[in-house]
Amino acid sequence: MSELRLNRATKEWIIVATERAKRPHQFQAESGKEKLPPYEPSCPFCPGNEKKTPPEVYALRKKRSFPDQPGWRIRVVTNKYPALDPEEKMAKISGKFFRTTSGAGKHEVIIETPRHNKSIATMSLKQVEEMCLVYLRRYLVLEKDKRFKLIIIFRNHGVTAGTSLRHPHSQLIALPLVPASIRHLLEEAMRYYDDHGSCVFCDMTDEELTARKRIILENEKFVAFHPFASRTPFETWIVPRKHNAGFGNISQDEVKSMAMVLKHVLKKLYEKLGDPDFNLLVRTAPLKDAFEDYYHWYVQILPRLTTPAGFELGSGVYINSSLPEETARFIKK
Repeated sequence: MSELRLNRATKEWIIVATERAKRPHQFQAESGKEKLPPYEPSCPFCPGNEKKTPPEVYALRKKRSFPDQPGWRIRVVTNKYPALDPEEKMAKISGKFFRTTSGAGKHEVIIETPRHNKSIATMSLKQVEEMCLVYLRRYLVLEKDKRFKLIIIFRNHGVTAGTSLRHPHSQLIALPLVPASIRHLLEEAMRYYDDHGSCVFCDMTDEELTARKRIILENEKFVAFHPFASRTPFETWIVPRKHNAGFGNISQDEVKSMAMVLKHVLKKLYEKLGDPDFNLLVRTAPLKDAFEDYYHWYVQILPRLTTPAGFELGSGVYINSSLPEETARFIKK
């Protein structure tokens, strides 16, 4: 029989369709992806093509190398086709019914490695640590800009996840407002805190650690698990053990622990499922809520193994054709 499961943090109901559930190995890619070369002459993110991107705003480089030239390990540039304009001035929301405001914001691309054919799963641990450190450094710079209310860090891996350039990269967007979906998440977390006197994410992590059915990895600072009410097959959350609402509050030691867990999780997905497409999101509180007791930042990984259809779009209820308990066991082997 099918089962409805509730995500206590988001209040989303998920249908786990056990009647048509797939075994974890059935999500493995039937054929391998196209093999990429380490260098692609036409790729604007490859070394030697630095002039094809906007000027870099930050980089980790070899000594005696110069901005916008080869010699970098990680390079951050403004998106050439930004969703928001950093030069735009803030404006009040206007209009009685059809309301608008200026598109002020920042949209950056974090080019994670000079190698065109690498991914987080195949990078060295040091490279992943540096990538996570750059996430933090750019976050800390942009949070000082009073125009911005929320900073989103994300990574689209693969065509079905929305990537347009195959070269390994993440993106960061600083928004001048807090979208309704984020407000809803905060409101649910606040309601739980009011009812129980504790953080729903802390409680969820404690319950997962007690049950030990869906844990896939843990270290001193982070716990990775497939949530009880996973929206998609192999959905993974990486949650800090220490309560903390804002990503910008973490220490350098926490960055290293996060990188270790992130690399291990994505390497397992890469090996077990044949390098699936996925979206990676750093789910952090809005800047003004970064020290609240009711919210808790985390990393969410959503593999693109199924496609939402009419029912999901019409109801907002996702159908998961796998059991999180089984996918967790499969990944841990």
